[in-house]
Amino acid sequence: MRNSRNKQKERSWIESQKTITMTLIACSLIIFGFITTHPIEIMQGIYDIIIHPDSLITDYLVVGGIGAAFVNSGVLTLLFIYLLNRHHVPFNGATFAALFLIAGFSFLGKNILNVWTIITGVYLYAKYHRQPFGPLLYIALFGTAMAPIVTEIIFHATLSFPFRLILGIILGIGIGFILPPLALHFFKLHEGYNLYNVGFSAGLIITVLVALFKSFGYHPSSQLIWGEDYNMLLALYLYLLCASLLVVGYFSHADAFLQFKQIMTHSGKLSTDFIQLEGFSATLINMGLNGIMVTSYILIVGGQLNGPTLGGIFAVIGFGAYGKHLKNIIPIMIGIIIGSLVKVWSINDPSILLASLFGTALAPIAGTYGWFFGILAGFLHSSVVLHIGQLHAGLNLYNNGFSAGIVASILVPLIEAFKRHISK
Repeated sequence: MRNSRNKQKERSWIESQKTITMTLIACSLIIFGFITTHPIEIMQGIYDIIIHPDSLITDYLVVGGIGAAFVNSGVLTLLFIYLLNRHHVPFNGATFAALFLIAGFSFLGKNILNVWTIITGVYLYAKYHRQPFGPLLYIALFGTAMAPIVTEIIFHATLSFPFRLILGIILGIGIGFILPPLALHFFKLHEGYNLYNVGFSAGLIITVLVALFKSFGYHPSSQLIWGEDYNMLLALYLYLLCASLLVVGYFSHADAFLQFKQIMTHSGKLSTDFIQLEGFSATLINMGLNGIMVTSYILIVGGQLNGPTLGGIFAVIGFGAYGKHLKNIIPIMIGIIIGSLVKVWSINDPSILLASLFGTALAPIAGTYGWFFGILAGFLHSSVVLHIGQLHAGLNLYNNGFSAGIVASILVPLIEAFKRHISK
């Protein structure tokens, strides 16, 4: 009965229409870039973005300018939409989550050059094991979290350029090649309670590589490039984008709002595909509301809308199709807010703002075990995430995914043990 209801919900949205929706979002990024910046400045800005170190925290709006950052994001998203279509990957919740994550992190570390060796590595893994590449594309897209290490080696290692280029390409392909089996294995540690599973895997891989680099005397560069004074312009784009998602979702299905209310009943644990469960219209409403909430949060606490926070906001919007809703992300954010009140940092410090956004990777804990444990998870995450980056030197863009994997791997077994003890 449930399956027949789902099929009925989806009849109003065929696959090509979902693809067009995501394509229009990507195009809006490019258009916004050209509206705000002269084309010549955009080209120069994209070059600056490509050659600049990408370790956390790097704001592409500062490095290349607002136009170049938006065009970089839109073009890269369009290229991945084409790649997904080319390999007949359905546009479901995971697809939207992956593409929004690509779009978001194209403002703070992923660019039109540094992602492709990792994609190639995953492709070669599929060929080596005689598997179709399509199902592994999700891992490939999420795996571009490690793209900064390619930029680091090719443009900033203390070697001759030909050797740097060859080493960077080989390293990127090698990372992509080993990622699929590791991502599947490490999933078992947190049991789906960390939505950024590949971020956890990437953190462990890059930690080992950085240790190797340092043992040979090479220390990757670290930086904090944090843009300011973009709030009004970026808020305009974000609110228009989220309002569009809300309007299209609401008016494209008569029961969209009722289906949206059903989304709030799901825990969000991997893999919870809201498009498959409750329909695309309801999912668009959820994505839009998520985006409005976290954008407003950044402004209310006196934070900055810039490249890094855009990345976090896009992540929350995208995973509005694949596990996140207001009911399970708010407890995580409350935990981080409480942490800022009793710990030695402020709620609008750059790292804590990003933790508030990306830390919602732990939303399934709140969705499964309730608000108390969601708040506890956020509270713990706010401490872990500030120190875990030293292990990978900022070369894993999903630092919060790495931290969330550690928190979930420790906290969930304890919650389960506590529940069993109480039930006896």
